[in-house]
Amino acid sequence: MRLFLAILLSDEMKDALIHTQNRWYDAGVRGNYTAEENLHLTLAFIGEYPDAEPVLEALSEVSFSPFSLCLEGVGCFGDLWWAGMKESAALDAVVRRIRRALSEHDIPFDRKRFRAHITLIRKASGALPAARTEPAAMRVERLSLMRSDRGRNGMIYTEIGTREAEAG
Repeated sequence: MRLFLAILLSDEMKDALIHTQNRWYDAGVRGNYTAEENLHLTLAFIGEYPDAEPVLEALSEVSFSPFSLCLEGVGCFGDLWWAGMKESAALDAVVRRIRRALSEHDIPFDRKRFRAHITLIRKASGALPAARTEPAAMRVERLSLMRSDRGRNGMIYTEIGTREAEAG
């Protein structure tokens, strides 16, 4: 199984991101646009791993209170274009807790420095337009363990477990 931990996005945030994608498309940008149902914020990429249960156990040990996320800016890693997030100490703390829990359970994950972004297009053509995302914010109350499968028309992401925020 190909696994990752993520925050699934609110409809409001997805709408703002789709609006950004549509503006790029109308401006002539071509590439592999992320489908609306696949828009998410990856917290930790695990990759191929045979069993979701140890990952769910590690995730169950990650405590967090609800927090807010706000879209802010766009950027690129080569031909991968993304929308960014406003700095969030709460998000950074959750990512640290997730990575610690995965390490304590000997679950391998991509250890690159975390940079909060939502992939909007892969293999983008041309130069990144000077564009911002529409303003959008959401409350994070759940972390999701996701499975990624290659489908006929691209990747299919399935939520296979969650960790709810603590009340209060």
